[in-house]
Amino acid sequence: MTEGNLVTTTDYKNPYRPLPVRIFNFLGSSAENFGLKFGTTINYGLQSGTLMDYAKRKTGLADFGDDGHAHALEVLVKSINEEAALTATGRLILKSRLTNALVQRLRIEALLDRQPEIQDIDLGKIILVTGLARTGTTLLQRLLNSNPAIRTVTGEEGMEPVPAGNRQRHTKLAQRAISYLSPQFVTVHPVDHNAPEEDVLLLDLNFMSQTPEATMHVPAYSQWLERQDHMQTYEYFRKVLQVLHWQRPGGTWVLKTPHHMEYLDVFLKVFPGATVIQTHRDPRKTIPSFCSMVAHARGILSDHVDPGVIAGHWCRKMRRMVDMAMQARTKNDPGRFIDVSYYDLVDDPIAELQRIYRQTGIDFSDEAPRKAGEFTQENKQNRFGIHAYRLSDFGLNEEIIEEYFSYYRQKYTIPFENNNILTELPA
Repeated sequence: MTEGNLVTTTDYKNPYRPLPVRIFNFLGSSAENFGLKFGTTINYGLQSGTLMDYAKRKTGLADFGDDGHAHALEVLVKSINEEAALTATGRLILKSRLTNALVQRLRIEALLDRQPEIQDIDLGKIILVTGLARTGTTLLQRLLNSNPAIRTVTGEEGMEPVPAGNRQRHTKLAQRAISYLSPQFVTVHPVDHNAPEEDVLLLDLNFMSQTPEATMHVPAYSQWLERQDHMQTYEYFRKVLQVLHWQRPGGTWVLKTPHHMEYLDVFLKVFPGATVIQTHRDPRKTIPSFCSMVAHARGILSDHVDPGVIAGHWCRKMRRMVDMAMQARTKNDPGRFIDVSYYDLVDDPIAELQRIYRQTGIDFSDEAPRKAGEFTQENKQNRFGIHAYRLSDFGLNEEIIEEYFSYYRQKYTIPFENNNILTELPA
């Protein structure tokens, strides 16, 4: 089957495993079971102190900054060890991810110590694209980024805000690793090292983001995260953006991630001049589509993927995100918000872009629509295969979705979409 003809599986309980990975996981599991049987003291879990010591040795640096990240890391690691049921490969990946985040914190603090003027940088005009996952946020972000006057966070920058060595090479290797471990994941969410990416990657540096609960079963961490004050996390996020701006100055910043819906009130305090674009689409499509993406992601790290558990968690979580965003919008100037229908965006992207440019005060010159048109032609629907998903795969039906989201549908006049299995543009 060629890439364009690939149809993603809905057998989430049996994740794809290349043979070498299956062997590695088997050996890791056997060693752990052997240790448990004979009462050895080998600890196969992650340890926050060990991760921090390794990052210090790797960089020769010692200052991680002081904004609550250490406690957040401890809570996350405890939840991973007790709840996530990672494979040997999963533990290896998480060790690498968490260590890299700590390494980046060390490099960021060292850079700011050498160049303190970075924290005085004015980021200029900021536009935030947010909305429930799979509502067109990625499509809109990349359409906006087609304009050379727009500045976004690329995949490379998200992974290594302060690189040591060849950042592009490191990011390409990570991209190939994902494609190897889960060829179908890149059909669900295409990854390009130099394309705009979720700036939630920068929030990951504080170990306070939705990324863990989207890639692992960590309910204790998720519940803890919802009770925290996220002001320091967003202040650190702004600091990292200043570091990126110092490295590569640009025009208008376009930020993007669904995560910001949950903490939109904090975002608007840290970025008081920002304009927020919120995308909307039928929840009967966005919920199973996102649950499918979560299932594929969790299958990379664990053999235990429960679609029903995923649906239960994310239906509640996405309802919370909608509620929190609505509350934040009532406290701020309505003129700061632009609502975009997924269907209008797909039907006539140039017209939607023109409306957004007009409302945000950006010049919609000849180059902007031309570049957007080129992007649309180069990124055809299902270019990387067909993402298949159904409500029933997750123990859901239309009635359940309406119980959670009918008020949201009515508030933003969101139409009902047809078809139970959908093929879609990048969302």
